[in-house]
Amino acid sequence: MADEDSPERRRLAQETKNERQVWYFLAYFLFGIHFVAFVMIYAVRHAK
Repeated sequence: MADEDSPERRRLAQETKNERQVWYFLAYFLFGIHFVAFVMIYAVRHAK
C-alpha cells in the first residue's frame, strides 16, 4: 500500500513546488510591469 502511493505523493509534491514557482513568477512579473508603468508615468509627468 505504501509503495503504491509513494510515487503519487512525490508527483503531488513536485506539482505543488511547480505551482509555487508559477505564482512567484507571476507575482514578480506583475510587480515589474507596474514598476515600469509608474516610472513611465513619472517620466511623462515630469518631462519638460
